[in-house]
Amino acid sequence: MPFLTAAPSASISAVNSTTPPPDQCENGKIFVYDLPSQFNSDLYQNCDKSSAWGNWCGALSNDGFGRKVTENNHLMPENLASAWYSTDQFSSEVLFHNRLLFHKCRTLDPESATAYYIPFYAGIAVGKYMMDEFSPKDRDQHCEKMLEWVQKNYPYFKKSNGWDHFLVMGRITWDFRRYGDQGWGSRCITMPSMTNVTRLLIEKNPWDYFDVGVPYPTGFHPSNPSDVVSWQEFVRSRERRSLFCFAGGTRGWVENDFRGLLLSQCRNSSKSCRLVDCSGGQGCGTSVILESFLDSEFCLQPRGDSFTRRSIFDCMLAGSIPVFFWRRSAYLQYEWFLPGESESYSVFIHRDEVRNGTLIKAVLEKYGKEEIKRMREKVVETIPKLIYAKPNEGLGSMKDAIDIAVDGVLKRIKDRKNEEINLG
Repeated sequence: MPFLTAAPSASISAVNSTTPPPDQCENGKIFVYDLPSQFNSDLYQNCDKSSAWGNWCGALSNDGFGRKVTENNHLMPENLASAWYSTDQFSSEVLFHNRLLFHKCRTLDPESATAYYIPFYAGIAVGKYMMDEFSPKDRDQHCEKMLEWVQKNYPYFKKSNGWDHFLVMGRITWDFRRYGDQGWGSRCITMPSMTNVTRLLIEKNPWDYFDVGVPYPTGFHPSNPSDVVSWQEFVRSRERRSLFCFAGGTRGWVENDFRGLLLSQCRNSSKSCRLVDCSGGQGCGTSVILESFLDSEFCLQPRGDSFTRRSIFDCMLAGSIPVFFWRRSAYLQYEWFLPGESESYSVFIHRDEVRNGTLIKAVLEKYGKEEIKRMREKVVETIPKLIYAKPNEGLGSMKDAIDIAVDGVLKRIKDRKNEEINLG
């Protein structure tokens, strides 16, 4: 399988040796640390041993995009079928690393850098140690060694105490916030050296400034801007026969399981709601879920096992309007990527209202055709910001999720440096 090398190759160095026009990197440049392979490519190569839930090689194949999929082909124009992959929701560490090695604002001179990227695969590193049979020491070892190595070999971390550094952690923040020796996950984020480092995560702690929420990777990875435009036109003009849909399963071990209420309401509104019941793990394939989103005006998005879920992005990618029940599912998570006015692209129904008898169908039926059209247009406009493009160089002037994230990190670091200069 293809894999990343820890150090950039000669060809990669050549790509980045040309200084880009100033306007392309107005917020500064990025220096990519050359970490030992034990912190990234070795973890990637040992995919058969990197997950507590089985062999991860298929999910991490094809430079992190996963295997090509064909089961969706009947749902879309022929020219777009090749852009779909079986991408794992925890693959962002690999996708970001590949892009940043080729990024237009990458510099090979650390002294000229505004920001420093640490290509440590924190999520893959901890993935195999999540089960109870492993010790806290097992879960913490890679992060501890990485921080020790960075501080020993690069002076830039100590110079700023880490606040002009960033990394991608391809899981939710709560997988890295263990306190003491009891509880779930590693304590990577709570380690003293990590306090000021910006962390890009698929779910953040909304009250930690250094956590930044980035979109879950979905299966759509266009190779050029025209693919994106074609997909936008496709979902914009799609005929939608259902008012709303719900794709998900019950959580039998959860008291007062909210998903059970949604399944019940969807079944009781069968003429208006398209249901994909994943409770038994059957009949919940990728194409079935995608088709339900493509065929529905709205899609119900409760919280997942944590506050967020990948389904939010699968839904919006299909041009369906998300219906949220927790503000922490999206509004307090992805401010760099979603429209500022939440009502312009989504519906919010507080979960307590549903528990107290509010009918979701009745709420959604109040939206007229023109209002739905305006909301869908806002969703469609947002799609480029939610996708992870296939080329290592990105999509040029069309910015995807990685471009938005990198721009945001550079801007916040540049702004802080300017504040220090002004105060100094």
